[in-house]
Amino acid sequence: MSIPWDALRAHVAADVYNPWSDPDDLDLPVIEAGPAARLERLRAHFAVDARLILVGEASGYQGCHFSGLAFTNEKLLLAGAIPRVRIADRITARPRPWCEPSATVVWGALHAHGLAEHTVLWNSYAWHPHKPGNRYSNRTPTRTELESGKAVLDAVLDHFADAQVVAVGQVSGRTLRSLGREPAAVVRHPAMGGATEFRAGLAALARSLTG
Repeated sequence: MSIPWDALRAHVAADVYNPWSDPDDLDLPVIEAGPAARLERLRAHFAVDARLILVGEASGYQGCHFSGLAFTNEKLLLAGAIPRVRIADRITARPRPWCEPSATVVWGALHAHGLAEHTVLWNSYAWHPHKPGNRYSNRTPTRTELESGKAVLDAVLDHFADAQVVAVGQVSGRTLRSLGREPAAVVRHPAMGGATEFRAGLAALARSLTG
């Protein structure tokens, strides 16, 4: 099944930012910034024969909101740490590049175990749910939001049908099971003090893939 790009861009909900259709005041006026550029980065990220797909909870303001990629921030893009995806310069007008702690942990672990080149990152709810009136905040997606995102999630998983699906956090695990997709593993989400457990879970997963 192909990626439902139109559905991804068309999604609209209250207190939800769509990285692939909504502009942001901090987007710089350069070719690598803005919703169209975020969509092109996502296309590049998806251009792989994936062995592994990590599915998180939802996009965040420090990461996918501006990068267009789950668990990926501006600082990692500038460092050239994301396979198949490159930017020439800054994409936001923030004094310092955005740096999402969870993104740093996830990509660091993927590179450490030689998994980065063949891994796709995604979320149970693809878009960025935020607190009312504050785009630069995060909140847990509601049950209704998770339901509204299931068709896109299902299509992305079908597109990477040969990849092992790993849930990052319990919200992702429950959402995948509600689609009839039992994850190959559920690892701790790196946020809220979970970085060490996430790294341990990914290390065990890497051993199972290479063992």
